[in-house]
Amino acid sequence: MTILAGVIGDPIAHSRSPILWGHWLTRYGIRGHYVPLHVRPEDLRATLDLLPRLGFAGINVTIPHKEAVFAAADEVTDRARAVGAANTLTFADGRILADNTDGYGFLANLDQGAPDRDPASPAFVLGAGGAARGVIAALRDGGATRITLTNRTRARAEALAAEFGPIITVVDWDAADAALAGHGLLVNTTSLGMQGHGDLTLDLSALPAQAVVTDIVYTPLETPLLRAAKARGHPTVDGLGMLLHQAVPGFERWFGRTPEVDATLRQAVLA
Repeated sequence: MTILAGVIGDPIAHSRSPILWGHWLTRYGIRGHYVPLHVRPEDLRATLDLLPRLGFAGINVTIPHKEAVFAAADEVTDRARAVGAANTLTFADGRILADNTDGYGFLANLDQGAPDRDPASPAFVLGAGGAARGVIAALRDGGATRITLTNRTRARAEALAAEFGPIITVVDWDAADAALAGHGLLVNTTSLGMQGHGDLTLDLSALPAQAVVTDIVYTPLETPLLRAAKARGHPTVDGLGMLLHQAVPGFERWFGRTPEVDATLRQAVLA
């Protein structure tokens, strides 16, 4: 039997997921196809109805559909509910199961890239969008004792803090430099530093020397933030691994094999 899966988004041509999944299918000799599908918001509901009838086992979901598919699902996992969005849908028995593996991918990437970090150390998160929501939920569930949050629009950070409770402290964007003191992890969840999205200007002087710095952006692979952190001697973790690791639960669910995230996979996706 040939298993079908794919990824939907608007746009979708930029996605590296087909390369990633294609590598695993070939590597493990699995009969299956993973296809990118350009789906506009007005066509989303019809697409979700059609794909199971075409034989799709499930799909990954990217911008701008993550919140809409969460709302459309018949059943949602606890981690999807914590984020209020989904990136992985499984079709079974006429029902849609929604999951969110972004937080799983973030932590797995962090653990692989910085295995000696202390999960309980305070974390500093830049940004208060959907990506930040997933990262904060993962850090909280992973044992973080305190999270400091900043966003260019403070009201968005305050709203996110209200949802997650006293574990989060909000600081003004302009005060972020000094507020880095005492944190063991710095995470950029904004698009700043991504090609075409402007620079992230942050003075890392107050950040403890042993603090890990990670960026969920992976185009470029070494963002200005990671370059600056590396120059100061901080352990750094790039964002590509999050993309790779977040795909593991879906592949396991749809194709029945737990895939490996290793250097060979990274090289295939980067190429």
